[in-house]
Amino acid sequence: MKEIILDTETTGLSVKDGHRIVEIGCIELDDLIPTKKTFHCYLNPERKVSEKALEVHGYTDEFLSSKKKFKEIVEEFLNFIDGKRLIIHNAEFDLSHLNNELKIIGKKKIDNEIIDTLILARDKFPGSSTSLDALCKRYRIDNSKRTQHTALIDCDLLSKVYINLIDQKEPTLNFNNESKNIIEFSDTKVLYYKKVIKLTDKEKQNHSKYLKTELKKNFF
Repeated sequence: MKEIILDTETTGLSVKDGHRIVEIGCIELDDLIPTKKTFHCYLNPERKVSEKALEVHGYTDEFLSSKKKFKEIVEEFLNFIDGKRLIIHNAEFDLSHLNNELKIIGKKKIDNEIIDTLILARDKFPGSSTSLDALCKRYRIDNSKRTQHTALIDCDLLSKVYINLIDQKEPTLNFNNESKNIIEFSDTKVLYYKKVIKLTDKEKQNHSKYLKTELKKNFF
């Protein structure tokens, strides 16, 4: 299954206070490798950005006023994520805002399979900080470009954090001779691959010659 790293920026914290989405960023992964397919847009939230949110992402009311509204990009967004697992850090926040936007225009809630990397991190490092910045520091991922929270930068960082969280240090291609394994986190199954390398006949011959040479050195 292909996966989508997803992040949003908003006018404020809670949809109960009428806050809306101002940015959506998505990066597609195929067997944990970025496919170079992305979805990104800034949105006119049709309301003012709170001061705290402005400090986080820096998107002003003036900048956002000329952008498209959610209803204008919704079909493209839904087509991009259709049938794919969503990887989100603190999924409750992003999904509450996305589902609120869908509700406003009379659309159904998102029903994709979800993996919340915040839950993965809390399960793996109980009692430790599990913010995206903290996880980048833990895994030595360069987050120097993250001077403010922007959706695509956060998605790029999260894709690297996610690979480390599921102990797949380096993503591998889906070779025919690979053995498949299933790991589970919080009732969610994640498929990963472990490459099996087979020796060629030439390599076997060279190895046999090497062993014979070492035996002669040590015993004769």
